[in-house]
Amino acid sequence: MWHDAVLVAGKDLRIEARSRVALNQVTPFAVLVLVLFAFAIDPNRGVLARTAPGLFWIAVLFSALLAVQRSFALEAADGARDGLRMAGLDGAGVFLGKAAAIALQLLALELVLGIGVVVLYGSDLHGPLLLVLTCILSTAGLAAAGTVYGVVAAGLRVRETLLPLLLLPVVAPVLLAATRATEAIIDGRSSWADPWLRILAVFTVIYVAFGVLAFGPLLEES
Repeated sequence: MWHDAVLVAGKDLRIEARSRVALNQVTPFAVLVLVLFAFAIDPNRGVLARTAPGLFWIAVLFSALLAVQRSFALEAADGARDGLRMAGLDGAGVFLGKAAAIALQLLALELVLGIGVVVLYGSDLHGPLLLVLTCILSTAGLAAAGTVYGVVAAGLRVRETLLPLLLLPVVAPVLLAATRATEAIIDGRSSWADPWLRILAVFTVIYVAFGVLAFGPLLEES
């Protein structure tokens, strides 16, 4: 399983490195979302600083949708998905590999967005280690849920519009917990973030476990 996961993750990351879609399209889109929020909410930097955690995670969520759609769109042409099914790879390994590739792209994006939040919104980043933990847990949950629902929508003609409808309600708890934990950490109240981090951990474990068990059959049906 782990060997197959490394193979699949390496394949997806090499494709992204060569195409540079994440660098040339997804990252500018996410930064533009932050800029538009800055103009739309209020020119008062105090207001922006208070809303920064929520705006940050909304930008990450939008980018995650693009990353998931891109991950499965790569295999929609030339029967690549059929080749993946017939390659004899472990379903759980394929799931972990694709989720890991998406998660790594999102983590790199979050680094850029974090700099953008500091520059555009004037936020002070306290508790960097807890912020990193929050990002890792949230990103793992988003990537795992996105990979599961990405394969569900992959074989349908309306996958571009169906994926957000399927995924957004599922990841709402992750988005809420990540936002609340980030708010508490940035405000210097790290102890208030502990319950939200536990919620993030629980949902991440659920999404990953479900993906490991269900991705193989879902891939066969897609």
